[in-house]
Amino acid sequence: MTSRPMPRPPRRLKQRQGGVALLEALIAAVLLAIGLLGTIGLQARAYSALSEASMRAEATIAAERLLGVMTTDSERLSDYALASGGTPGARLTPWYDATRKSIPGAKVTVTIANGTGGGAATVTVAISWQRKAGDPANTHTVRATI
Repeated sequence: MTSRPMPRPPRRLKQRQGGVALLEALIAAVLLAIGLLGTIGLQARAYSALSEASMRAEATIAAERLLGVMTTDSERLSDYALASGGTPGARLTPWYDATRKSIPGAKVTVTIANGTGGGAATVTVAISWQRKAGDPANTHTVRATI
């Protein structure tokens, strides 16, 4: 058997296919751009979540620090009470200032519910903050029995 040379495609078919590689490259560039934009969006969300977690950790540390101080000074628990938007007393001021420094714009509420018959008191520390103007406020609440 002898092999025959393959016939050449007609000239018109070659002209129709001209520019296909350019079109494929353009589509690949568009898909790459969409992928990169998605990655940038994920990075922005991750940064936002990390910032939020950092603020929540600061609020937890601050509340635990205050509860530790209150536990050692349990005879004067009422001196640590703070209404929302109120002015802190002398015992609470150092902690309040440090908390507002670590959590900018924080709003703090400290409520103390005395137990019946001189029993243990329930202390609730609520720290609220707002990351950006227009965002809803985040509140971290810690309760303890002293």
